Amino acid sequence: MKRKSRLNLHGRESLFLVTSLLLAVVIWFLSNLSREYPGVLNVPVSAECSLQGRSNVSSDMAIASARCRANGYRLLREDARRTGKPVRIRFDRADMRHASGDRFYVLGNALNNHLQAIFGDGVVVEEIITDTLFFTFVAEDHKKVPVRFSGDFTYRSQYMASGSLKLQPDSVTVYGEQARLDLVDHVSTASLLLDDVHESQRGTLRLRRIKGIRMSEEEVTYELPVSRYVEMRSDLPVAVQGVPAGRHLQVFPSKATVVLRCTFPVARNPFESIGLAIDYKDFASSLSGRCVARVGQLPRGVIDYRVEPAVFDCIETD
Repeated sequence: MKRKSRLNLHGRESLFLVTSLLLAVVIWFLSNLSREYPGVLNVPVSAECSLQGRSNVSSDMAIASARCRANGYRLLREDARRTGKPVRIRFDRADMRHASGDRFYVLGNALNNHLQAIFGDGVVVEEIITDTLFFTFVAEDHKKVPVRFSGDFTYRSQYMASGSLKLQPDSVTVYGEQARLDLVDHVSTASLLLDDVHESQRGTLRLRRIKGIRMSEEEVTYELPVSRYVEMRSDLPVAVQGVPAGRHLQVFPSKATVVLRCTFPVARNPFESIGLAIDYKDFASSLSGRCVARVGQLPRGVIDYRVEPAVFDCIETD
């Protein structure tokens, strides 16, 4: 019995010793991992870029190399990460330069804005080793189409648009199979409906997706100038212009009321610098002899106008 007790005691002591050694090794290992170390990281990178007429993602990858400092945990994690899928980085068009054919490249300094995405959090990049990254972007079927605004505005009383709605960009490049491209003649914005508009509007709008089609842009900016206006009226004589020598053009009625919508407040009388006239070319191309009178260059501050009546009867005499 004494011999058996001594064996059990010896076994427990051995197990305790082994466990203590293993624990010490683990503590030593974790302690070393928490320290910072220098090293070179080589990370596979694929590129995403909106290039005219080409795929938006490179068909190959390049290796980005840099001398870094990080703790052991970070270095092990990044070492494991780079053995997997490449890191996809979206480069600006200005950074992507054409080499030849389908080959494009970015210089090492273009990586400065993407160091964290490439090499990971907690990694201090001391020096970028890679001078140039080369990528292949294959050509795709494409064409450029206009962007159409979808929506409507209703204005507060005595407010209106003082200019046209502007979209930036006003056209985009669409990519896809040629059969699908043949069916696309424009792309539309997401619908925008605004009520009681009484100030200039600006913002961004998503573009509506088209099945099987990729677009060079996903959104556009819009801008609409809006002003408060006042209406001003005046009766003006209707003149004629461009009448050939030896011909005369009589207009009925000979006077009309011109209604101007002017931005508020009005600095000066706009009627001092406008006139109302019918062009002989309009009469010559008219089958009925009925013509529309127009004002000339609108003075600054005049948003819109209308003429009452809108149409005049014209008779030509020798």
